[in-house]
Amino acid sequence: MTNKIDREYYLDIMRGAGKLDYEIYLNTEELLACQKPTEELCNPDELMFMIVHQIEELWMKLMATTLLDIDDEMHKRNSFKVMTLFRRVNICQEMMRQQLTLLETMSPKDYQEIRVLLGNGSGQESPGFRVLLKMPKDIWRTFTHVYLEGGTKTLEQVYDSEYAHDDTYMVAECLAEFDEQFQKFRADHMQLIYRSIGVNANSLKGRSVEILRTGMQQKFFPDLWQVRADMTDRWGGSYGKTRDKLSPKSEKSNA
Repeated sequence: MTNKIDREYYLDIMRGAGKLDYEIYLNTEELLACQKPTEELCNPDELMFMIVHQIEELWMKLMATTLLDIDDEMHKRNSFKVMTLFRRVNICQEMMRQQLTLLETMSPKDYQEIRVLLGNGSGQESPGFRVLLKMPKDIWRTFTHVYLEGGTKTLEQVYDSEYAHDDTYMVAECLAEFDEQFQKFRADHMQLIYRSIGVNANSLKGRSVEILRTGMQQKFFPDLWQVRADMTDRWGGSYGKTRDKLSPKSEKSNA
């Protein structure tokens, strides 16, 4: 009969002694102690729950500090650098969405046991999430000042009448991509709530779920989305709200 694996032996290795250069540089001893000891977990899935959310805080820290760098580079109009940094931010958002799927491997009952330990806490209290909600206003102000020349240049000109696919357009699209990715994260988060605890429970009414629902309807840069609708209305002015049905090629050739 095969002996059971020695859990304590491997858990001790995973704690990290903090003596090797790699461990010292990354401060693994403290990093790996940020989670509860195995014996204090309410169930095995609690470790995954803690790690996923701690990693998300780190991604959001990287996103926020990168947005500060983006603001600096926008002021200098280093547009290629701005676009590169926005790509970094959006990759972080993609990774945040991907790792949410880990939590789908947790049963609703296991989450209920974890939720008891959260008290009234929710993701709305995340320091990273809160700062990311505030920063876009400042980023938009810088974009308007630098790329829209203090408001003398309009998004209509950038996207339509004076469209040139220049750096102003490209940075504007980076802003739109950031906004879109954030909304996708919110939507995935909402879907996770449906899967883990549901949204119709009386204990959730008027609390974080409602806040999250409201947030899904908001855009960081509404002007960037409105300019598209305005273009569609202007371009559609020639044919009205509905267009004539396209004729088959055979009909055109016989005409």
